[in-house]
Order: sequence, then structure tokens, then C-alpha cells
Amino acid sequence: MLHIRRAAPCDYPALVALWRASVLATHDFLAPGDLEEIYLRLATVYLPGVEELWLAEEAGRSAGFLGANPVPGGRHIEMLFVAPDFFGHGVGTALLCHVRDLADGRERLTVDVNEQNPKALAFYQSRGFVVVGRSERDREGRLYPLVYLAAPADET
Repeated sequence: MLHIRRAAPCDYPALVALWRASVLATHDFLAPGDLEEIYLRLATVYLPGVEELWLAEEAGRSAGFLGANPVPGGRHIEMLFVAPDFFGHGVGTALLCHVRDLADGRERLTVDVNEQNPKALAFYQSRGFVVVGRSERDREGRLYPLVYLAAPADET
């Protein structure tokens, strides 16, 4: 049975390992140097940089995590990663539903997805997210185009 709880700094090593495994399985477009740069900053910058960090566990194993920050009118999903052993098992959907349930459906969810990750784009679109914009570069200025998505408050 899947259990979702707030992650703590003591969980960061497991989250970093999960992130790396997930990214290696899904982000083949990342240059090795960029992958390492993100990896090195994950536990010190990116994970502490989210106000809400949720960890999904099954039988004591880390199955996935979601980090979100409040924005006017809702929450922005900063990160959602699932361990490869749990791909297709509903972990990402459960994390999305958890965040939605916290707001009782009153908040809009937004997320940025790498354009080169069509499976992630399809995942969000199948859960009610629609494309609302695009950029040529990611937030760090790297040449990884982003697709901006939003789900109205009454969907997901």
C-alpha cells in the first residue's frame, strides 16, 4: 500500500538516489555535465527550495516524490519523480491527487515539463493539464525547452 508523507532533510539521500535513477531512465536528452550539475545541487538547493516536499513510500521503499511551491491561486509543481521500479504503478498520479486534495480542489496546479520528455507531457495532459506556454530554455538558461502546463482548480 502506498503511503504519502512529508519528506524531511534526513530523506534527501534517498530522494537524490531516486531522482538520479528516474532521470537516467527518462531524461536521455540531458548532457552529462548538466546532469551532474543538477545532481550536485539537488540536496543543497533544489530540495530545500520547495515549501512542500511529499514522499510516496511502499513497503518502506521510496517510490516517488513531489515538490511544490505556493503561487497566487494555487501551487506550482517544481518536481515530480518516480523510481523506475514504480513506473506505471500510479505513484505520480497519487502524488498529484495528494496535492490536489490538500487544497480541496480550490487551487490551480501548474508545472513546467521538458519538451524533450514526451512521456511526462502525456502524463500531465492525461490528467487534465493543458499547455499554456513554452520557453526555449529552462530556468537555469540551458537549452532545454520547457512546456508550461496548468490544470484548472476543478480537475487533475
